[in-house]
Amino acid sequence: MLRNILSKKILRDTSQVRCLVTSPVTCTLHTVLHDFHVAKEGKMVEFAGYSMPVQYGKVGIATSHREVRTHCGLFDVSHMLQSKIHGKDRIKFIEKLIVGDIESLEANTGTLSLFTNEQGGIIDDLICSKTDQGYLYVVSNAGCKEKDLAHMKDHLSSFRAAGGDAELEVIDDHGLVAVQGPRAAQILQPISEGGLDDLYFMNTREMHVAGIPCRVTRCGYTGEDGVEISVPNNKAVELCETLVDLGVHLAGLGARDSLRLEAGLCLYGNDIDDTTTPIEGGLAWTIGKRRRETKDFLGAEIILRQLKEKPKRRRIGLTCSGPPPRSHCAVLDADGNKIGDVTSGCPAPSLELNIAMAYVPAAYSKSGTQDMFTHRETLQHYLRMRVGGSFVCVLGTRQDPYHRRKKSTKMEIGNNGDRRKGRVHCMLN
Repeated sequence: MLRNILSKKILRDTSQVRCLVTSPVTCTLHTVLHDFHVAKEGKMVEFAGYSMPVQYGKVGIATSHREVRTHCGLFDVSHMLQSKIHGKDRIKFIEKLIVGDIESLEANTGTLSLFTNEQGGIIDDLICSKTDQGYLYVVSNAGCKEKDLAHMKDHLSSFRAAGGDAELEVIDDHGLVAVQGPRAAQILQPISEGGLDDLYFMNTREMHVAGIPCRVTRCGYTGEDGVEISVPNNKAVELCETLVDLGVHLAGLGARDSLRLEAGLCLYGNDIDDTTTPIEGGLAWTIGKRRRETKDFLGAEIILRQLKEKPKRRRIGLTCSGPPPRSHCAVLDADGNKIGDVTSGCPAPSLELNIAMAYVPAAYSKSGTQDMFTHRETLQHYLRMRVGGSFVCVLGTRQDPYHRRKKSTKMEIGNNGDRRKGRVHCMLN
């Protein structure tokens, strides 16, 4: 579960990342790894109120992107909200707020899900894991931290007043790092107590990594195999230094954004928000089968009606000629009429073309549609675009994808048809 925050909460695209790298940064919030980033020549920008690295030294964003696709990269995601939900009614409580089927999960597994509101809009995306230690482990976006906490606390008050047993614990004594890439497991295996061979996609477990007690979850926001590691604050730098010594490349926000967009993953605030329903956003698969039957999550009536009747607009993937369209560019039909808006766009280094996401009327969402253009106000010209259709989840032999209903799909990675075992990609058709 990618996601790019700046100034007014959301950093809209990678062009803004690039123009900010030379700007002075005055942020009130630092992650536990801030001094580590500065020492490693991280170029710091504001992201969700935090000072975060967009890239390191002279390594360009495209180069960093390719290092993650071909080797392994290390990302600081400590700014994200980590929390635990305790109590015997913890599942009943969380299922009121999200669309996922947590009750049916096996112990120590998780799923990508969505906080929704009464209107069916998406408050945030999150990963919720069902541990065997009597609590749910939840990770949600940095830019929505205050909103998510307020939402959970508000509903928790009424839930407990009605006799429900649940408690919310914010994890503020642990950082969070993501190790992503085809060599992630190979590098981590020798320093991970118990190993990673049976830690499958969306599995989570407490284990020692480099002698440090951590929680390791097999997931990520790049389309690659990898893990996210929750590590005690006082051991975070030590862990990262160990990983760098083992050959893991440092990667910043710039590569994180291009990797997630290339993988077809949504950025909250750009591609989904509280006015977007899961159906419009192409995220119907996050709604568990049992939840469709119980219809007891916020906004269920609106969302399930839209699922049955089909939405009027859809999120699509685009390939385009010329410079990549950026967020807020208008999408036009062949007659020059505005039919939608681009939500994200950037070069795709692995695919060697420019890609974007946009919302358009359902009639224009069919794969292969070509008579669409975008108007870039700053350049005053038109770019022809082609609909790439649904984003295809490409999986290796060791993971289950978020799309649990699809057990295998054709792999198409750039131009090389790479089929490395254990990789999970989501690429444009």
